[in-house]
Amino acid sequence: MNYCKMINRRLVYICLNLISVVILLGGLGSAILIYQTAENDSNSALGYEKGYESMYPVMPQDSKKHLRNLELYGGKANVLMTQLRLWLVGLWQGKSLAFMVAFFAILLSFGVFYAANHLPYPLKPDVSSKNNRYGTD
Repeated sequence: MNYCKMINRRLVYICLNLISVVILLGGLGSAILIYQTAENDSNSALGYEKGYESMYPVMPQDSKKHLRNLELYGGKANVLMTQLRLWLVGLWQGKSLAFMVAFFAILLSFGVFYAANHLPYPLKPDVSSKNNRYGTD
């Protein structure tokens, strides 16, 4: 009976490690695919600003008039919360989405791997319940 528990624990260990590898490879493969197909969306740009050897889009939320109106109606907290919201929305679009998928795949894969390597050992059988040599229990 003890041998069966050891085999079952080893089988669970192998399965969890295999699941961890599948999650890691699938997540990183998806992240690479997302990164290669993502485009930078600059369709909502008001105009373009010339920088050093390149042009940068000017977004509506970056204009001074827009920021002034936000602060006028809601104060500094409104400006900060709007910038936080735009940052969080930006995490789930384009190339940054690929980085988020890769991060969560690595995190989940490590969690499953950690769980596999820290499985609790099965309880040892109670020695007093077995018949001993002298027939006393």
